[in-house]
Amino acid sequence: MHNEQPRSEPVLPGARNHEHLRNFPPVSAWDDHVEFDAKAHPRKVPRSYALVPTTCFNCESACGLLAYVDKDDLSIKKLEGNPAHPGSRGRNCAKGPATINQLNDPERILHPLKRTGDRGAGQWRRVTWDEALDDIAARIRRAIVENRNEEVMYHVGRPGEDGFAERFLNAWGVDGHNSHTNICSSGARFGMTLWAGYDRPSPDYANANVILLLSSHLETGHYFNPHAQRIMEGKQGGAKLIVLDPRMSNTASHADTWLAPWPGSEAAILLAIASHLLRTRQIDEAFLRRWFNWQTYLRELHPDAPSDFGTFLDRLESDYAAYTFEFAAQEARIPAAKIAEVAETVAACGGRLASHVWRSACAGNLGGWQVARALWFVLALTGSIGAKGGTSPNGWNKLIPHGPAMPAPHDHWNELTWPREYPLSTNEMSILLPHFLAERRGRLEVYFSRVYNPIWTNPDGFTWMQQLTDPAKVGLHVALTPTWSETAEFADYVLPMGHGPERHDTHSYETHAGRWLGFRQPVRRVAMDRLGRDYTDTRDTNPGEVWEENEFWFELSWRIDPDNALGIREHFESPYRPGEKITVDEYYRWMFENQVPGLPEKAAEQGMTPLEYMRRYGVVEIDDNVYRQDERELTDAELEGAEADADGVFRRPVTLDSAPPVVGEAGSVGVRHDDGSVTAGWLTPSRKLEVYSTTMRDWGWPEHATPGYIRSHVAHSEIDIAAGELVLVPTFRLPTLIHTRSGNAKYLNEISNTHPLWLNSADARRHGVDTGGLVRISTEIGYFVCRVWVTEGIRPGVCALSHHMGRWRLHPGEGSRWVAGMVELSHPDGEHTFMLRHKTGIAPFDSDDPDSARIDWQDPGVHQNLAFAVHPDPWSGMHCWLQKIRLAPAHAEDRYGDVYVDTRRSRAVYREWLAKTRALLGPDGQRRPEFLMRPVPPVRRAFRV
Repeated sequence: MHNEQPRSEPVLPGARNHEHLRNFPPVSAWDDHVEFDAKAHPRKVPRSYALVPTTCFNCESACGLLAYVDKDDLSIKKLEGNPAHPGSRGRNCAKGPATINQLNDPERILHPLKRTGDRGAGQWRRVTWDEALDDIAARIRRAIVENRNEEVMYHVGRPGEDGFAERFLNAWGVDGHNSHTNICSSGARFGMTLWAGYDRPSPDYANANVILLLSSHLETGHYFNPHAQRIMEGKQGGAKLIVLDPRMSNTASHADTWLAPWPGSEAAILLAIASHLLRTRQIDEAFLRRWFNWQTYLRELHPDAPSDFGTFLDRLESDYAAYTFEFAAQEARIPAAKIAEVAETVAACGGRLASHVWRSACAGNLGGWQVARALWFVLALTGSIGAKGGTSPNGWNKLIPHGPAMPAPHDHWNELTWPREYPLSTNEMSILLPHFLAERRGRLEVYFSRVYNPIWTNPDGFTWMQQLTDPAKVGLHVALTPTWSETAEFADYVLPMGHGPERHDTHSYETHAGRWLGFRQPVRRVAMDRLGRDYTDTRDTNPGEVWEENEFWFELSWRIDPDNALGIREHFESPYRPGEKITVDEYYRWMFENQVPGLPEKAAEQGMTPLEYMRRYGVVEIDDNVYRQDERELTDAELEGAEADADGVFRRPVTLDSAPPVVGEAGSVGVRHDDGSVTAGWLTPSRKLEVYSTTMRDWGWPEHATPGYIRSHVAHSEIDIAAGELVLVPTFRLPTLIHTRSGNAKYLNEISNTHPLWLNSADARRHGVDTGGLVRISTEIGYFVCRVWVTEGIRPGVCALSHHMGRWRLHPGEGSRWVAGMVELSHPDGEHTFMLRHKTGIAPFDSDDPDSARIDWQDPGVHQNLAFAVHPDPWSGMHCWLQKIRLAPAHAEDRYGDVYVDTRRSRAVYREWLAKTRALLGPDGQRRPEFLMRPVPPVRRAFRV
C-alpha cells in the first residue's frame, strides 16, 4: 500500500491552539524527512526518514508517537510525540521516547522458545512458530471437543487493544478471560459503577474551577501525560488544586492544599464535605431532583416519610449529619479546620469540580470502593457530573470498534475467575487463581500470560510459583511477551511479541472531554509499504521472529479449527476474499470503513481510504466538547419496541439467550423524567444516578446501599504504633517507571534506580534508624529487608515503598540485566517456606549495546509483593494492598533484598479474608448483576444458576 500525499496540509487536532507543536515536521514531509545525523557531528551528514505514527505501550495512556525510520536500512532512530494525537498533543513523558531502548535491547527475546527441563530450571530450545502453534492449537482443540472449555485461560495485564480478546474467546466458546483489574482498580470501578453504571471517571481538568485528586495523579496517575497537561492548564486558568495523599508526591507539591490523611480515612473526609454541602444547601438541587433516584432512597430508608424532594433533602442531610469535620479529623488524624477549608473550596466550585481516584485509597483499603462512592456523592451534590469543567464517565469519551464477523457470546461461566463468593467483583478474581487451583476447584490445560507477570506483580508470588510449576494444575503455560520476566521463567513456551512500534492495536481513552481512536502500528511495516518492499506478515518486518498478537490469534484460531467443524474459523475469514484467512490489513480496513463514525468522510476529504488515513496519522478525532450525554433526548426510532416501567425506565423485551451489554441492564434504553422528556440517562438499573443502590440490597449488603465509610483494615485504630507497627503503602509510582515493562529501557533505569523506604523522621527516631540503614519489614506471612530514606515527605505512622523495582532472575540469559539481580531460592524451614536472596546486584555487562558496559547503578530493589498475602475486598474483589507491618532494624543475618515467606500463613490469611464474603445469588438466581461490567460476557442464561 502506498499512501497518497494529502492534497493540502491538514490542521492537526493535536495542534489545535498549541503553537509549539507547529515545530514538528509537516505531514507533507513524513514520507521523506531529512535531518542531519547527530552522531556525525560536526560533519553534516543528511539522513532521510519515513515518519510513521504509532502509540506508546509503556502505560495505558497510549500517547501518540512518531517513529523516525531510516529509509536506507529501516532502522528506527528515535521516537517522539505525534502532533496529530488529540490526547497527548505531541507531548510525551520519559517512557515514550525510551521505547527505542526496548526495541534495541540486546537481551530481548527474538525467537520462540520451548522448555526442555523442569519449569524454572532455565533450560530452553529454539523452536519454529509452526511447532509452537500446532502444539498449542491441538491442546485447545482437544479441550473444546471434550467440553473442557474452562481449562483454557487468557490472562492479560495491559490489553493494548479494546475489544480484540472478545473475538477469539467467544469464537472458541471459552469463558477464559482473566485480567489484572483486582490488583489495580476494582475498588474505584465498583464505587463508581454503583453510582452511574460506568466504571471510570473522565475529568475535564482544563476547564475546572477546582481539581480534587486522591492520588499523585499529576505525575503518575492514570493517563499520566494527557491528564498532567490538562491539570496544569486548569491551574494556569485559575483552578484550585487539592490533593489527598499521605505522601508528598510531585502532585502534592503543586497543590494549593495538600492533606496527608491516615490511609483509609478518605471516605470520611469526603462524606464530611458532602454533609457540609447538604447542611449549607450549597448544592445543585435541580440536578439532584432530576438525576438522583431519590424516590427509591425514601422508599427504602424512610418508608413513612412524605415522598417529595424537599423531604428527601432533609432526610439526606439528617442521615449524613454524623459526618462532621471533627469526626473526619479524628479518623484522618489531620486538623478539622483543614477539612473545613477544603469543603468551602469545593462548595465554591460552581459546578466545575474535576476529580479522579483510581488506585490510591480505593486500591489500598478494605471497603476502599466507598472512597469512590463518596467522591461521586460530592461531585453530584455540586452538579459537576457530566458538566464542562466537571467529571464525566469514561464511556462518553471512548469508542470500541470491532472487526468483521464478530462471534456471538458464549454460554459458559468460569468459577475460577468468577467465583460464587464474589458476585459483585470488578472484575475477575485473578489474585485467587493459585489458591483456587490449590483447592482443586479446577485446572488449566492451556494458560496464556500476556503482558503480565503475576509472580512479580501480584501479591503472594510464591503461591503462584507453586501452582505454575505443578503440571497437574497447569498443563501448558504460554508466555506471550517481548522480554523475560519472573513469570516467563516458569513457562513452557516463551513466544516473542512486539513492543508498541511492532504491533497493531486500536484504543480510545478518556483523556479529555472528547473522543478519539488511536492506531498502534508496526512502523517498519508501514515504512516498507511506503517504499514498495515486500513482506508476508509482521514477522518479516520485526527483528528476529518477533510477531504481533493479532496475527498470532488469527493463525492460532485457524489451526484450532482448520475445517470450520467447530464454527471457529468463520470468524477469522476475510470479508473481501470468502473462505480465505483474514489479513491484518483487511481486519482494520473493514473496521475503519464500518465502525468509526466520521472516519470515512475525513479520509475522503484528503483523497484517502480510511485505512490509509489511520496509517498516515495514527489517530482520528471523533468528537470534541462532549458533555451531558445523559441528557441526550432519545428519538422515536431508539424507543421503538420499548415500554416504560413504573419508574419510567424504558426497556425492550430480551431473552435469556441474548447477550447482556458490556455495561448496563439488558433491554434498558432510557428514562422518562417528570417533565415528560425521555433521555439516555445512565447505565444503572434505574437509568439514574443511584444514591441508593438496589444492587447492594439485592446481593445481601443493604447496610452499604448508600455512600458510607468502612473502616480500613489499616485504620488508625488497627495499628499499634508503640509496638512498632506502621502502615506500609506499596502502591505509589515513580513517574519514569511502570510495572515491569520499563525494565529493559536503559534511559529510564538510569534516571530511577534506587528503591528506598520512605519513613518520617519521627518514626525513624522511634525505631533508631537513619537514611541508608537496613530494616526488616515483617508482614503477616513473612518479611523483607530494605533501606530507609528519612523524609518529611510522608506522614508519621506511614511508610511507603514504590512498586516498580525488585526485579530478579534465576538463570543467566533470563531477565534484563539493566534491572534484575541474580537470586537464589531456598526452602529454609521446609517446602512451604521460601527465601529469595540476591547473589548479585546490578553491574556493567558486555553486549551489542556499548551502554551496558557503562552502568553505574547497583540497586536491584526489593520484591516486596512476595511478602504480601491476598486481601480480597469482600465487595469489589479489590486486593487491599496496604499492609500492617512491623519495622525493626535488620537482623545480623539479613541482607538487602531478602524476602522470606511461609505459604502456609498465606493460605491461612486467604481463608480469613474469604470468610468476610457473603456468597449469595441475586434475584432470579443470578450469579452477578448484569449491569456490572464483565469482560467477554456470556449470554444472559449463563448469569443464572
